[in-house]
Amino acid sequence: MARPRLLVSLRERAAVRRFSPRTVDAYARWVVAYVQFHGRRHPAELPPSAVRDFLTHLAHEKGVAASTQNQALAALQFLYRNVLEQPLPAMVGITPAKRPHTLPNVLSRAAVAQVLDAMAGTCWLMASLLYGSGLRLMECCTLRVKDVDVDRGEIRVRRGKGARDRVTMLPAALVDPLRAHLAEVHTEMQRRAGRGGGYVALPIAPGAKAMGAVRNRGWHWVFPASREYWDAEAQQRRTHHVHPTVLQRAVSAAARRAGIAQRVGCHTFRHSFATHLLEAGYDIRTVQKLLGHRDVSTTMLYTHVLNRGGLGVRSPLDQPPPVRRPVG
Repeated sequence: MARPRLLVSLRERAAVRRFSPRTVDAYARWVVAYVQFHGRRHPAELPPSAVRDFLTHLAHEKGVAASTQNQALAALQFLYRNVLEQPLPAMVGITPAKRPHTLPNVLSRAAVAQVLDAMAGTCWLMASLLYGSGLRLMECCTLRVKDVDVDRGEIRVRRGKGARDRVTMLPAALVDPLRAHLAEVHTEMQRRAGRGGGYVALPIAPGAKAMGAVRNRGWHWVFPASREYWDAEAQQRRTHHVHPTVLQRAVSAAARRAGIAQRVGCHTFRHSFATHLLEAGYDIRTVQKLLGHRDVSTTMLYTHVLNRGGLGVRSPLDQPPPVRRPVG
C-alpha cells in the first residue's frame, strides 16, 4: 500500500486545486496501484520509465479503456509534479489503450416516458431533471437549494465538469413537484436541526467566510441523504447529498420494469436530452451551452446519432419518386 503520508499530501494538494472528491479518490487509488505494481517502492525512488511500464501494463495485461489509462497518467503526473515536485519528462514508448469509436445510447421520447412512468418519488424527480434539464448524475445529486430558481425556471450548475458553471432550464412540468419536494426537504432539515443536526458541508471559500451558512436553507442539498453522519473534525451531525448509486439502481430497475431492451443508465437521459433538442430544430450552439460542453465538436456527436449531418441528409428510400411528365 502507498505510504499514508504520500496519500495525505496528494489529498492536500488536490484540495488546494479544488479537485472534486471523486477525482481525488480516483487519483489516490491509482497511486496505490502504481506503488503496489512496483513492489511497494516509493515513487521518488523509481525511474521515469516506471510510469511507462505501469501504463503499458494497464493496456496489455489489464485491457483497460483508453479513458482509464489517461486517468491513470493524469494521476501520476499530478503525483510527480505537485506532490513530489519531480515533473515527469515526456512519455515515450507507451502502448496506448485502444479508444473505440462509439455513439451515445439514446432513447426515443416514448421510451423515456416509459422509464419515467416506472419510477416514483424522489428518484422520479431526479431522473426527470436528468432528462428535462440535461444534468449529469453528480450535478443532480449535488444541487443546492439556492441554485434552483423555480420562478425563473432556471437551474444554475456550479462547478460542473471542468469546474465550469452554467445555467440550464427547469422544465415547467417539474415546477410544482419541485416546490413540494423543497418544502418537504425544508421541514426535514428543520427537524434535524431541532435534534442538534441539520448541518451541511460547504465549499472551501464559503465555509471559511460564513460558518453560519452550514444551516442556511439556501445551502441545503435539494436531494439530501436519508441519514446524517458525524463529522469528527467539525464536531457536527451533518447531512450529505443522496448517494449516486441510489438513482443509478432506481433507473436500471425502472428500465427493466418498462421492458426496455436497450442499456439504460443515468447518462442516457442526458444523451436523449441533447438528441431530442436537436431533433426539434434547436441551434447546436444553444444545446452546447445547456450541456456545458467546452467545444462544439463534442456536441456535434449527437448529430451523428440523428444520422443527419449539417445537410439534413434523408435516405433515398424515404424520398418520393420523381413525377413523370406525360409525353406528347
